[in-house]
Amino acid sequence: MNPTHRERLQACLAGEQPDRPPVALWRHFPVDDQSPEALAAATLHFQATYDFDFVKVTPASSFCLKDWGAEDTWMGDSEGTRRYTKRVIQKPQDWENLPDLDPSAPHLSGQLACLRFIEQGLGPDTPVIQTVFSPLAQAKNLAGNDTLLAHLRLYPEAVLKGLQTIARTARRFVEAALETGIDGIFYAVQHAQASLLSVEEYKTFGLPFDRQVIEPAQSHWLNILHLHGRDIHYPLFSTFHSLFSVINWHDRETSPSLAEALQGDAGAVCGGLGRDTLVYREQAEVQKEAREAIQQTGGRRFILSTGCVAPIIAPHGNLLAARRSVE
Repeated sequence: MNPTHRERLQACLAGEQPDRPPVALWRHFPVDDQSPEALAAATLHFQATYDFDFVKVTPASSFCLKDWGAEDTWMGDSEGTRRYTKRVIQKPQDWENLPDLDPSAPHLSGQLACLRFIEQGLGPDTPVIQTVFSPLAQAKNLAGNDTLLAHLRLYPEAVLKGLQTIARTARRFVEAALETGIDGIFYAVQHAQASLLSVEEYKTFGLPFDRQVIEPAQSHWLNILHLHGRDIHYPLFSTFHSLFSVINWHDRETSPSLAEALQGDAGAVCGGLGRDTLVYREQAEVQKEAREAIQQTGGRRFILSTGCVAPIIAPHGNLLAARRSVE
């Protein structure tokens, strides 16, 4: 009898050799992501089509910002992301005036409703995790990245006050999301890159707020840390392995490799497929990358995926090739 998705993942995280490596891809659902019901339906349809080992719920990044007044629009980006048309932060004082939000706010509560719809549609054998953006990632979208970085260096006290408000709000959302019955969070860090912040800057403006947000999830078994971008400050997160059972990054584009990460104290690693390969190459090349990743890791403590969202222009056949490559 084949194990369930949940049993396969639990064996993987325990360092055992499951019947096959777990595999999961996730993507945005533009337009559908503007309605809790539509996003849930699109997510469930995607899972029914590919039968991945867990479901990562991927709302628009603005879901956690619209209750502060941010606005965005769909303009056809190949990743499925939306572009911001209204920023909340223009001047340094705006960080200090940012109000705390409760999970009952309209857009936050809408995402909680989406999670409940998905849980009801899947049943207990398929784990579900919710995307949570770090306070710095949320701040970037509230202000624009150039404004955030300028304010961070010129008006640090104001930005720190704003980050504290964002972190309190995000922590309350995490607590409410976990109460819906999900199995963990997918915590997206975007500023731990050398091209954006130094190690010392991230220690000041990132790590304390990251710890505050993710602490409620520490008792859950399927938390994934996502480090976005290139030249990432990977060693900074060595103390986070007790909170995250899995780490995901652009391993095809930046160090460390999957094998190098497993030599450290990482739990399980998630990646192995290049997004360009998934979009532009033939199915045989997708399967070749998958085989290379399995060889790197020996198929232990490894989940096959991409380093970030699968672009919405990725061909159906390549997605199927990724899914079938572990069989």
